Amino acid sequence: MRAVVVEEYGVLPVVRDVPPPEPADGAVVLKVEATGLCRSDWHGWMGHDSDIVLPHVPGHELAGTIAAVGAGVSGWAVGDRVTTPFICACGECEQCREGNQQVCPNQLQPGFNYWGSFAEYVAVPYAAVNLVRLPDDMDFATAAGLGCRFATSFRAVHQVGRVVAGERVAVFGCGGVGLSAVMIATALGAEVIAIDTNSEALTLAREYGAVHTIHASADTVAQIRDLGGAHVTIDALGSNDVVQQALQALRPRGRHVQIGLLPSGVNLDVGRLIGQELTWLGSHGMPAHAYPEMLALVAAGNLNPQHLITRTITLEETPAALAALTNGTPAGVTVITP
Repeated sequence: MRAVVVEEYGVLPVVRDVPPPEPADGAVVLKVEATGLCRSDWHGWMGHDSDIVLPHVPGHELAGTIAAVGAGVSGWAVGDRVTTPFICACGECEQCREGNQQVCPNQLQPGFNYWGSFAEYVAVPYAAVNLVRLPDDMDFATAAGLGCRFATSFRAVHQVGRVVAGERVAVFGCGGVGLSAVMIATALGAEVIAIDTNSEALTLAREYGAVHTIHASADTVAQIRDLGGAHVTIDALGSNDVVQQALQALRPRGRHVQIGLLPSGVNLDVGRLIGQELTWLGSHGMPAHAYPEMLALVAAGNLNPQHLITRTITLEETPAALAALTNGTPAGVTVITP
């Protein structure tokens, strides 16, 4: 099969033929119909993830059709249209039994600790707990974006951040995760403030429901405070500077939700956390069993993840697009069609 292969960290990947995956017991192999290009893929390519072993195939946001079914898999057949969370949980540990598959200690992640979806085929382990059947009217490009950015934002905003109507939510970073958060918080009735350095991204944020947009600067915190401060702040980028601004922008007893990865660590003003009774919340993906609520809102037209897609590229165009993330995240979501 054709795949994007990383042979050295930070060096432009190559597209070449590699052996296709075989369906292990309890697993399936998907023909990749669409896969998203995400900043997490860039972190992996740069060597920020200790699970990656070179050579490596990135890609963790995916949708496709089942091409092969491993022994012991029931209820799924060749040709079924599916997606999967980027966290493939084991389904048997304590956390999984309690419904917290997103923090499964035995999890496998395509594109990180095994070869991912920047390829014509990809394996999905523990199929019984990780496959999500797609509605017949949902196209593969839209479904691919659900597995990481949109699903991650849905859980972060709705289930972890507990955003409710009337609250003011400040979203820092308007890439795919941030724009998803803007759309979801708006659908929940929040007053959304979108912050980014990219004017095009802020234009999209307004289209997706942001009431206020702020071009990130030294005055960002002051501008948010002038609006009354935020009940909830969301770091959808992953930056120490953003974290400091987000915490300073919170109202007393506010909630900060951290989605963006912080490979270089972060410094926290613990005194402010204590004195203002602020809450720091981490959010990591969303389990497959939580997808029906999100899919129902999409089907009802309350959420429109397909509007986030701004570019579709081929496998051959993917190495250059991955490397370009070094210079910043483009507005909207990029989808790869192998």
